Amino acid sequence: MSKKYLFSSESVSEGHPDKVADQISDAILDEYLKVDNNAKVACETLLSDNLVVISGEFNSKRLPKTEIPEIAKSVIKEIGYNKENGIDADACTYVLSIKQQCHEINRAVTSKKKTGAGDQGLMFGYASNETKELMPMPILLAHKLLEYHAKIRQTPKYSFLYPDAKSQVTILYEDNKPIAVKKVVFSTQHSKDIKLENLRKIVRSDIIKPVLENYFNLNGVQYLINPGGTFNLGGPKTDTGLTGRKIIVDTYGGSCPHGGGAFSGKDATKVDRSAAYIARYIAKNIVATRIAERCTVQLAYAIGQENPVSFMLDFHGTSRYDEAEIQKQITKIIDLTPSGIIKKLKLNSPIFRKTAAYGHFGRELPEFLWEKKDWVSK
Repeated sequence: MSKKYLFSSESVSEGHPDKVADQISDAILDEYLKVDNNAKVACETLLSDNLVVISGEFNSKRLPKTEIPEIAKSVIKEIGYNKENGIDADACTYVLSIKQQCHEINRAVTSKKKTGAGDQGLMFGYASNETKELMPMPILLAHKLLEYHAKIRQTPKYSFLYPDAKSQVTILYEDNKPIAVKKVVFSTQHSKDIKLENLRKIVRSDIIKPVLENYFNLNGVQYLINPGGTFNLGGPKTDTGLTGRKIIVDTYGGSCPHGGGAFSGKDATKVDRSAAYIARYIAKNIVATRIAERCTVQLAYAIGQENPVSFMLDFHGTSRYDEAEIQKQITKIIDLTPSGIIKKLKLNSPIFRKTAAYGHFGRELPEFLWEKKDWVSK
């Protein structure tokens, strides 16, 4: 008997307050890495109305503090915010609370002999053959809807669309394979110049259908477009934004476990970020080489220690290979120490602003080396 079930994942736009915070934190990290590719950065951003608070611990050839608000201003403006639609970068109050990384943590992370993990924790990677990107279908489509929204709202025809938006896609699965879209939730901030019913029609015909028709027949799909009604005020004017609050959006949309650690604003000695990236790389290559149809990877670390305290593979019953044997082979060819991961994936480069919206996984950008499919099938 076949098993059917529904599964939903959500995404948020680059203009969502939490994602604005993530992008500011990662833009600051990138600027530090441009100055010093061994910078140790843990940057947190909070936005509320016209207040921007930037805090964290840094150990680096310092940027002048005066540059940090300018980085934040640039991000806010690039996203498309202004005094009319959510946050006025030039009128904001910028509060900085920045200090040196604790010397005990710095000592644990870097010494002449090793690069230890920046903290304890557990991280997961995942891949599935249900899409060509080897990502779960619901989160992939939720991201693609908002990427398309961001693309068209920058054109004069769609100038009534504003930066803050959310999507949610519900997929019907049969025997763990996606077979249909059942429901789509899409909420977008908009100007007062367009009536709600017209907005709903345009979003359905000009955003949702062009994206989803590439994947499924859309007969019978239920659309919930701006289900709460008008959405004129958005961004930090109406909702506080904070770095690291969209960890499921950033990863796999709930299709696999999550260790709880956020990514944005953290340099790669923080295994919250780097180990999650190498775990995705391992899982993706296992699926790409058809060792398994689905793969979950878990890694765990202790602060100051180089090697993971545990490493687990789960093929979810989709492989003829034994997980333990494949795991042995992986540990022979991949250095899972923080320094090994940083070297392999070039994580001391200023590439992180691009990760901070529309998911850290599933986009095969040249800088995202964790997305490379470069294993040779045996």
